[in-house]
Order: sequence, then structure tokens, then C-alpha cells
Amino acid sequence: MRGVVFDGERARVVDDLVVRDPGPGEVLVGITAAGLCHSDLSVIDGTIPFPVPVVLGHEGTGIVEAVGAGVTHVAPGDHVALSTLANCGACPDCDRGRPTMCRWAIGRPGTPFARGGRPVHQFASNSAFAERTVVKAVQAVRIPADVPPASAALIGCAVLTGVGAVLNRARVGRGESVVVIGTGGIGLNVLQGARLAGASVVVAVDVRAEKEAMAKRFGATEFVTSVDAVREVLPGGADHVFECVGHVGLVREAIDLLDRHGQAVLLGMTAPGAEAAFAPAAMFLDKSVLGCRYGSSRPQADIPLYAELYRSGALLLDELVSETYPVEDFAKAADDAHHGRVARGVLVFD
Repeated sequence: MRGVVFDGERARVVDDLVVRDPGPGEVLVGITAAGLCHSDLSVIDGTIPFPVPVVLGHEGTGIVEAVGAGVTHVAPGDHVALSTLANCGACPDCDRGRPTMCRWAIGRPGTPFARGGRPVHQFASNSAFAERTVVKAVQAVRIPADVPPASAALIGCAVLTGVGAVLNRARVGRGESVVVIGTGGIGLNVLQGARLAGASVVVAVDVRAEKEAMAKRFGATEFVTSVDAVREVLPGGADHVFECVGHVGLVREAIDLLDRHGQAVLLGMTAPGAEAAFAPAAMFLDKSVLGCRYGSSRPQADIPLYAELYRSGALLLDELVSETYPVEDFAKAADDAHHGRVARGVLVFD
């Protein structure tokens, strides 16, 4: 079968991948569409260290083909969106409703694939850039069949992360002010999360002026091309600032933009050893800096919720998809994403 494999030097499309059958508590999914996220590119450029060879992709949707023993919540023929959380469901964090903190879901890559008789790793417990993948049952979330595949694929990462950061982690309140630094796939979903939360002022910041129309479509009330210009809109600072770029210099900028009792939420992925600096004295005005893993989400609850919000017209998904590509055009999709030509590109499997 076809898939995108990174061997430590380059990523390319191969046609000789094999995936094993699902075991107990697992699901085999035939992938129909998968979004290309910058986290996939970060594996290729080394920002995210990962064992190789590895099948990339972690933002996908598809149709269940088979289930292992003990799986009852999905069945062959069901349409599902995939999460990256292979959480155990039984540890103290899972029991407290915090699956993103499950230690069994972090940093334990499996090898359900093989190529030429040799094992191939699975990225983010998912590997959606393959015609078929095997995931833990908890990762397969049933969605209505009428959600288009290219749009449904984005729920499992960009939407969970961006909208979830607003609703679950920051808990933005009605009438509060929000600043979003960076309007890529994650940033656009933070913007619509702020809109859903009822924020009164939502400032989008991006150096690319051509992104203004899209940012306002998703929920920005103001658009500026520099962090300094935010002060013209919010002289006293913002209640919430979301850093969606992953640049250490912007961490300091995000903190400096906060009003009293404000909070900065860090969503952009930096290199593991990168360090940021800020003035600790600023924090004594009850300011906070928050990390956020995967939108602090509960995928089995949040994915169906977002699917229904899409069906009601409240959540934008179709508009996130700038372009679709056959999987064979992965190189072009990656280049478009790297140069910021698309909000989200989606690989499709026929």
C-alpha cells in the first residue's frame, strides 16, 4: 500500500508498505483524507526528534475496516476522525478527564508497519499518511458520514488544538479580549474558538497582510501585521494572548501584551532545547503563562461536538481547506505548507 515515509534524510511516497491486522483494543482504518500539519514538517527538519523510518501524518479521517477484540464503540463501515491520543484510559490523569496528560500516550512510538520485512515506526500513534493504519480504539471517534473527508480530517489536530486551547485551556469568557499571533491552521482555529467563546475583541497578528480576509472570516475583529500594532487596539493589554508560531522571541512579546490577570498560551512548537526569556516582575500582576498539549482536549467528547458545530454552521471546516492533493503530490503539499501558501493542505486517497 501507499504511504509517506521519512527515512531520516527525506520524505517520499512509497507503495510497498504493509500494516498488521488490529489486535485487541485496536482499529484498522482505511484513510480517506489527511491534513498536512507543520508538526509533520517538524519531524522532517529535525525540530521534533523521532525514530526512523516513520510513516508521517497525524491529522486524518477514514472508514473503519476491522476492529480487534473488545472494541464495541465503532464497527466496520463507520466513519471516524482520528486523534493522536493513544491514552490508556485507566491512569490517574485519564480518570480525572485529562487524557492529554496520560504518560502512556506520550513518547512511546509503535511499529505496526513494515517495509521490505523491516519495521517502520508510527508517528503520533497515528500515521495518517498511509492508505491504512492501525490505532488504539480510543483514537477512533465516530463522526457523521456527511462531513466531507477533507474537512473531517482537520478536526483531529488543527481544530482540537486551536479551538480546544480557547475553550478548554484558556477558558476564554464572553466579552474578553484575545490576541492570536500567527494565522496558520492552528491560529485560524484559535480565532474561531474565540468567536465561539464570545470574545469581544479578537486581534489577529500576521506579517502576511494577505491573510487578513481569512482571519476576519474565522473570527478576528482586527488584523495587524506587527505585534507592536496590537497596542493601538488594546492600549491596556489583552486578557488572552495565544502564540501560534513557535518562535521564542514571540513568547516574550505575548507576555508583554497581557493586561493584568492576563494569560499567555503557548501553542507554537519550538525546538526541544530552545529557551525563552521574559521579565519575571511582570508576572506579579497575576499574569500566567500556560502550556497546552493538544488543546487540553477529550477527543471522544470534543470531536463529535465539533462535528455537530460544523453541521450547524457554527464551526468552519471547509474554509480551512486551501487545497487537496493526491498523496503522490506530497512534495508539493509540503512545499506549499512550508512557504505558508495554504491554511491547510489535505492529502486524499482514492
